Amino acid sequence: MKDRVFFPENGIDKHKKLAMPCFSFFVRKKRASSDKQTISDDEDISGIKNVNLYTFKELRVATNNFSPANKIGEGGFGSVYKGKLRDGSVAAIKVLSTDSRQGVREFLTEINVISEVEHDNLVKLYGCCAEGNQRILVYGYLENNSLAQTLLGGGHNSIQFNWQTRHKICIGVAQGLAFLHEDVQPHIIHRDIKASNILLDKDLTPKISDFGLAKFISPNLTHISTRVAGTAGYLAPEYAIRGQVTRKADIYSFGVLLIEIVSGRNNTNKRLPAEEQYLLQRAWELHEKGELLRLVDASLSDDFNVEEACRFLKIGLLCTQDNPKLRPSMSTVVKMLLGEMNLIDEEISKPGLIAQFMDSKDGRGQEDDAKMKNTSYAESSGLGKPDTSSSYGNITSSVATMTFNSIYDRTE
Repeated sequence: MKDRVFFPENGIDKHKKLAMPCFSFFVRKKRASSDKQTISDDEDISGIKNVNLYTFKELRVATNNFSPANKIGEGGFGSVYKGKLRDGSVAAIKVLSTDSRQGVREFLTEINVISEVEHDNLVKLYGCCAEGNQRILVYGYLENNSLAQTLLGGGHNSIQFNWQTRHKICIGVAQGLAFLHEDVQPHIIHRDIKASNILLDKDLTPKISDFGLAKFISPNLTHISTRVAGTAGYLAPEYAIRGQVTRKADIYSFGVLLIEIVSGRNNTNKRLPAEEQYLLQRAWELHEKGELLRLVDASLSDDFNVEEACRFLKIGLLCTQDNPKLRPSMSTVVKMLLGEMNLIDEEISKPGLIAQFMDSKDGRGQEDDAKMKNTSYAESSGLGKPDTSSSYGNITSSVATMTFNSIYDRTE
């Protein structure tokens, strides 16, 4: 079966092209040139087209033999290196661990989703290497790391996240997610929207990255029932508890991210006083008091648009409402962020607070919270077609998902 992607007849954006080939596990023949090639079938594999294929030798040279000095990221599936390709372009080279079967599944899913999907706010896949037991993805290098490392990391960085920059980042991420949710057929659920998966280029344009956990969903499906995959703090309650994922789960994650960007702090911080540890809970309490302005990042001083900042925080609360049906679509979110659609305060209901669920569950709150903290849940199946599986799963600890830039680029 081959999934097809199409645009409506009008409104085609020259920056947005897509065609989505489907394929399964593969091995490549010896490379004859650096042009795009088709990989022949093996006994349990099928072909793949339209992806640049790199030899392991090429990528070893590009990274100076995968030098630790060139390492810019590390995660449960392997490492990411900065490298210079033969054509002179700089790339982020994501090397999956050779002994990780989950990593292979992530590798295939990521290529399947992003190989020919192009948008200004999605990372660009250059190609891959599938030589022997090597599984490597080659992406365009993004100079300014991730939001987790820069805005929320608390470490030294030279980026000034003024209000104009944050405004641009919020809208860019929303537009990229709206593209995945509504323009691509079948629709794509990312399942791991979070600060560490939002990368910034030299102009601080945000790019959604890491599609290893993505799922396809047909328009006629109300939800997919699957084992939980994602990151603690960003998981929608209906997904974390019942294993039911829809596009509304991504919208919940985006809402958390939106509040993080405006407030300049992580969604969970156990070093703060108890009433301030959970960002989403704090946002709701301040909203009820009419004091949302107190949540805006103090580093902005008085140099920000008060009306816009409060509107963005309210949109974040709209996106994280406990009832998924009340959360707006991403295209509606974009219009609200741009000020093209009014937001009615009375429509905002209490958010779904997974932290409260974890803290009250059978007296095991602290144990479960320790498992949840800074942990990602990795499971990706149903490659290349809409997932209609019916298996449910509880939240359990697993290997962390790969992020490109969890370690600051030390080569600059």
